[in-house]
Amino acid sequence: MLYQIFETQRSLMEPFADFAQAASKLYAQSNSPLAQNPMAQRVSAGYDLLYRLGKDYEKPQFGIKSVEVEGTEVAIHERIEIDKPFCELRRFKRFTDDAQTLTQLKAQPVVLIVAPLSGHYATLLRDTVRTMLKDHKVYITDWKNARLVPLSEGEFHLDDYVNYVQEFIRDLQAKYGNCHIMSVCQPTVPVLAAVSLMASRGEKTPITMTMMGGPIDATKSPTAVNNLAMNKSHSWFENNVIYRVPDNFPGAGRRVYPGFLQHTGFVAMNPDRHLKSHYDYFKDLIKGDNSSVDSHREFYDEYNAVLDMDADYYLETINTVFQEFKLVRGTWDIKNPQGKLERVRPQDIKTTALLTVEGELDDISGSGQTEAAHKLCSGIVRKAQHHLEVKGAGHYGIFSGRRWRDVVYPHVKRFILDHNQGTGQSTAKKAAPVKAAARAAAKKVATAKK
Repeated sequence: MLYQIFETQRSLMEPFADFAQAASKLYAQSNSPLAQNPMAQRVSAGYDLLYRLGKDYEKPQFGIKSVEVEGTEVAIHERIEIDKPFCELRRFKRFTDDAQTLTQLKAQPVVLIVAPLSGHYATLLRDTVRTMLKDHKVYITDWKNARLVPLSEGEFHLDDYVNYVQEFIRDLQAKYGNCHIMSVCQPTVPVLAAVSLMASRGEKTPITMTMMGGPIDATKSPTAVNNLAMNKSHSWFENNVIYRVPDNFPGAGRRVYPGFLQHTGFVAMNPDRHLKSHYDYFKDLIKGDNSSVDSHREFYDEYNAVLDMDADYYLETINTVFQEFKLVRGTWDIKNPQGKLERVRPQDIKTTALLTVEGELDDISGSGQTEAAHKLCSGIVRKAQHHLEVKGAGHYGIFSGRRWRDVVYPHVKRFILDHNQGTGQSTAKKAAPVKAAARAAAKKVATAKK
């Protein structure tokens, strides 16, 4: 009943939120009679804050229209490459009329970014994608809100997640010969499982794996998030956080971990920080500090947009990763699409280079949890294993913001390029003769025009 109660409350709040938005604009308009009140700016700010606290936050857009590649503006076209019941493989196709830049783009490595399915949408990695697009062909897993997936599409399990990742890898390998894979937070575990299974079968595996801030071994430096998952029983989670989707959604009747409950948990981790942030937002509105106001809105438009997770997937993740630690204990069996169980053996990975990234101040995935992948992947030679700890960075700082762009990304870029060059895949170095040919052709055309 909790989900139904929440939806009823949200529906009742909607007109009040709309009223608050309209009132805020009325008090802010210079030609409005209400704006002549000496307290108008404060009243407008108060109504704006009420609107932000009461509005419904829908799935954000990536909104990446262009990126700059070595001084040239390159247009971005976002499109869906593969549409699965619970996930879309989304591509950010780059376009340019500049022949030299086009040749450079074609020579760059292809990277599959596996986004978390842990409450927020894949757009949380917008900064990750935008930065990677400067030097890579980029694809990302865009997980769907489970409440929008009809029951007729069946169930979704952790095994299905792993199988999705393998399918996406094979698709990119068929197009480009091979690919690189990057996982951020939660997907480090299923991505390592996917690559392990491919290696055990003798399939071609990605050239590199980059794993950032994920719970590979949740027994190391457990955080508050880990402790909750470890100290509560399976039945507690099933009885306290799992509800059925109400009738007003396409996924009516599906068992899910609702987004609104997840959001409550996110806020409860740092309530003082969020309270201060909203108070600062109120003061910035009064001062007319539009830059700070826009930054607050941009962050919370993303942070407050949450999705429902299928109950089977969520409960199995809790059990596998945080309670039985099946990956590190070597006891994890995954059912493939044919219904056969296969044991996850990271030690079978031999031809994929590994980079792990951790934030010094990460309060979600503790120190050493991601680095633990190196011990598991004992089949990878030492020179192909790299680890980076980012000083002063929290969880979000390793994939978004200044530290991501200035510290982490240069390391990731170099790691991918170094290993890409030794595989026979197209690289900037390999493309040099092609670039020269492109320049010659352009010069020839220019001469002909003269």
